[in-house]
Amino acid sequence: MSLGQQLHPHLPFLRRYARALTGSQAHGDAYVRAALEAIVAAPEEFPSDVDPRLGLYKTFHAIWSSSHLEDLPISSGGSREAIAQARLGRLTPLPRVALLLTALEGFTVDDVSYLVDMDNDEVEGLVEEALTEIEAQTRAKVLIIEDEPIIAMDIETIVRDLGHDVTAIAVTAEDAVREALADRPGLVLADIQLADDSSGIDAVKDILAEFSVPVIFITAFPERLLTGERPEPTFLITKPFQRSTVKAAISQALFFDEATAPA
Repeated sequence: MSLGQQLHPHLPFLRRYARALTGSQAHGDAYVRAALEAIVAAPEEFPSDVDPRLGLYKTFHAIWSSSHLEDLPISSGGSREAIAQARLGRLTPLPRVALLLTALEGFTVDDVSYLVDMDNDEVEGLVEEALTEIEAQTRAKVLIIEDEPIIAMDIETIVRDLGHDVTAIAVTAEDAVREALADRPGLVLADIQLADDSSGIDAVKDILAEFSVPVIFITAFPERLLTGERPEPTFLITKPFQRSTVKAAISQALFFDEATAPA
């Protein structure tokens, strides 16, 4: 199997990670593109002593840690990038990297140690630092769109444990839009397939037509939303999920949200 064939299944998830890390599909894709160009230019330098996915993320991190967004061929940033920079003034990037790699991407502490060239204790410390600092910066009202009661209760508990308020739990697209307009949330957590066979994607589109709000999609089939077409969800978690994954996604979604931006 060629190197390209080995890496191909992992690219959608690297793109997801890159977008969550940068808060922008354009920025994230630019870094992924730069990493792939580096691999194509020098395939003999690709790490051959580790799993291909680990080698792919290692190459990405080498590009990300040594580059600047303004050096990459992307359009000029908007308010989300300004918000991110304001937050980054309060939080160094490495803790967020460690949090995303472990909680969102499912890498072990050993894997992250390899990716960021730090020992395990340092990585664990970074994760705790990220959770503490990011959560302290962000508080929001959250709308949950989920038709499975047990999952909805679990998500609600996670949201409240993070210090946020839940405005409502909607089980259909119609309910979701109505609740969103009645009490505008600062964050939406949306399942895709809802109780009456309506679509969480359609609900989110209707909500976003009325006002801007960060959205985290929840699905058992993330590949269906990571197609390379625009727009894609910046934040996407997979069922069945770990609580730490939901916490990381919420923290990152609010990290780039204007409503909770530092003054």
